[in-house]
Amino acid sequence: MPEQFVMSMEYAAIGLVAAFVFFGVIYFMVSRFMYIGRPNEVLIFSGRKNRERLPDGTVVDVSYRKVFGGRSWKTPILESVERMDLTLIPVRVSVQNAYSKGGIPLTVQAIANIKVSSDPRVVGNAIERFLGRTRAEISQVSRETLEGHLRQVLAEMTPEEVNEERLVFARKLEDEADDDLTKLGLQLDNLKIQHITDETGYLDSIGRKSTAVILKQAEIAESDAEREAAQIEAENSGQAEIARQETDKAVLMAQNEMRRIVANLEAQAHSEEERTTAAAQAARATAEQELQKVRAELEQRRLEADVVSPANAERKAKEILAKGKAAYVAEQGRAAAAVLDMMHTVWADAGHRAKEIYLIQHLDTIIGQVVRAVKQLQIGEVNLLDSGDGSSLPAYVSAYPAIVTAVLRELQSSTGVNVSDVLNGTQGATARSGLSK
Repeated sequence: MPEQFVMSMEYAAIGLVAAFVFFGVIYFMVSRFMYIGRPNEVLIFSGRKNRERLPDGTVVDVSYRKVFGGRSWKTPILESVERMDLTLIPVRVSVQNAYSKGGIPLTVQAIANIKVSSDPRVVGNAIERFLGRTRAEISQVSRETLEGHLRQVLAEMTPEEVNEERLVFARKLEDEADDDLTKLGLQLDNLKIQHITDETGYLDSIGRKSTAVILKQAEIAESDAEREAAQIEAENSGQAEIARQETDKAVLMAQNEMRRIVANLEAQAHSEEERTTAAAQAARATAEQELQKVRAELEQRRLEADVVSPANAERKAKEILAKGKAAYVAEQGRAAAAVLDMMHTVWADAGHRAKEIYLIQHLDTIIGQVVRAVKQLQIGEVNLLDSGDGSSLPAYVSAYPAIVTAVLRELQSSTGVNVSDVLNGTQGATARSGLSK
């Protein structure tokens, strides 16, 4: 038993060591050869030839493979892994004395958000150009590219267009820079124009001119508005007077029509009131007659319910009660006669034993009388003198049965029936022997 225990412990230790080694190897493999990319970065596995299918269906041979926000195993020795950040890079774009259309130098400041493109068709350009480069270097290349295109777009637009149509200006800049950024593997998320100035004061003069034109237009519009307001007020005053006169006329006509309608309504109401009064009086008389009829009928019903119906019910009850009593007496008489007939028949059939049967039927009563007679016997203090043989007490006790025997003997002398013989069944035999003699 100890050897088996030791062997089992050795096997368990070997199993634990093997499990530890196995999980250690798994951990080593995962930690050294599995790479997991975040959602905002791309993993580049380089060192082996790979065939890549582009979204348009084209298959190309590349010396690297890309993993966007996922995980993949690194082939030991043959592959190396690098990460490329896909987050936004803010780029400040600024040009000074860039000549616009018309020869006016302008200073433009803008802010752009650039990122490495996650498009599989474009990201290869960024990998080839910026893999291993810092975000500052990417920002520098992006700024220089955007500033060159910014000067080109300014040369195609007047200062007025640049200042007044900034959204159009920004959209043109995005369209111009899109091809070059795509070649670099970059993506322009948005671009906002912040400031547009010039050292010659051209924009200020344009602003003052525009302000003067606006003020002049405002004065003209104000005078036109006042003139139109005065004209409209005069027209409205005349129209208001005409409308007031027409309103007064309409009100007067409406008042006359209302008076006529009120007079007609009052006449109809008076006539209707008279008809209603007459109808109400007739209805009241009719209702009073109906009420008197109902009261008379109600009084008759009440009289019947209070006097006639109870009297009839009491009379019928007395008749039924009398019939019931007569039937009960008759039935009792017939029952008594039947009982007497039955007793007479039984007595005749019993013959000389009729008296014994009667005695047996009333034996409870007879025995009760005997017991009561014995109970009436009062015995005071008794002194027993014994000669020493113990016979005095049994002789005293046996006196009670003797008393019962004496009472039954007196019953036999008065009724001629020996109760003891009847109970023992000997009297019938004695009587039958006497009859046979």
